[in-house]
Amino acid sequence: MGKTGIKIISQNRKARHEYHIVDTLEAGIVLLGPEVKSIREGRINIKDGYVEIKDGEAWLQNVHISPYPYATNTARPDPLRPRKLLLHKQEIKRLAGKVKERGFTLIPLKVYLSNGKVKVEIALAKGKKLYDKREALKRKTLDREFEKRFKIR
Repeated sequence: MGKTGIKIISQNRKARHEYHIVDTLEAGIVLLGPEVKSIREGRINIKDGYVEIKDGEAWLQNVHISPYPYATNTARPDPLRPRKLLLHKQEIKRLAGKVKERGFTLIPLKVYLSNGKVKVEIALAKGKKLYDKREALKRKTLDREFEKRFKIR
């Protein structure tokens, strides 16, 4: 009997501040046993990660998965090694076409367990300009003040 539900392991909170999110999709990751155990313990950092498309395959780059301390020395993979993402060929072609357009990139938003399997939510995103970030912060602050005033009354 499998596990049900979703458990979020890691989120890239800065991504929504740094980028305009155009589209999101779920992908599986090709991992080794000790990496899965490390991820279940929450020892993953996706802050600097990105997705690169090479030879019709999607690769998760620059994501740090700390070595599982109880694994044998021969089974310890490199923490920053590229990891293959499991996507349909049509999805990869569509994403590759979008990434070739100016300004688009693929970034991981969150890593989670879905029915006991490790999944990553990746986003097609476009970088924000400095003035966009300032405007978003202003709007967020105004919304907080607005909610605070209504809470008091």
